[in-house]
Amino acid sequence: MGAVSAVFYFLSQHSLLAIPLYPLAALAIGAVLARVTGRRWWLFLGVPGLAMAAVSPLFASAVNALFLNAAGTTGSAVIVHAEETNSTLNDNPIWYYEAVVRTADGRDVETSFDTMSASIYPWRNEILIPPEGERFVVTYIPGFPRNIAIMVDQSPYGRKRLIQRDREPVDTAGAKLAAAPGNADFREAYRKALTGFIARHGVDADRALLADYRAKLAGLETQPSR
Repeated sequence: MGAVSAVFYFLSQHSLLAIPLYPLAALAIGAVLARVTGRRWWLFLGVPGLAMAAVSPLFASAVNALFLNAAGTTGSAVIVHAEETNSTLNDNPIWYYEAVVRTADGRDVETSFDTMSASIYPWRNEILIPPEGERFVVTYIPGFPRNIAIMVDQSPYGRKRLIQRDREPVDTAGAKLAAAPGNADFREAYRKALTGFIARHGVDADRALLADYRAKLAGLETQPSR
């Protein structure tokens, strides 16, 4: 499994260099099948090989993250160096990162990645890199621990982001009710928003925030609708 992880690491870290490998691998597989079956398999496999080469720079790191999430072991890591490069992505600078991985058996392993090659799980249409110096959760294959997937939603910075995102509908519902206190629909929407937030984040949210939300929910339950 370590060898497989090393291959995924290369494909994700060097996606541009790997572009010619996809059609070549497809043609090689087609040639082997042709010798075994007598059919021209290379005609069928050539097109998928070219398609994979075209999309590999965009999705190689996402596929690597899926692989590590499915087959990997949980560890942790810390970014120890972050450096802005001269390259850009959508007019934003690409950053280079160095990190130290702490494996499940206590080993410390150095690794590196950049904004484009970081394998992040779950995959979203945004690149969420942990802040420098803060420990975060990763998955890796013990035989090749340099290849890591950053587990955003299990890490402190990711959980804070989720909490902030889930607060927005609660605060919006509360603002609507404040603007129209007699609106029964607004009251019910606010109650559902508070109940849902407390159910999702009753363990990881700030205690003061939870106490405030619980108090507001209790007030809604005891205060009759107008």
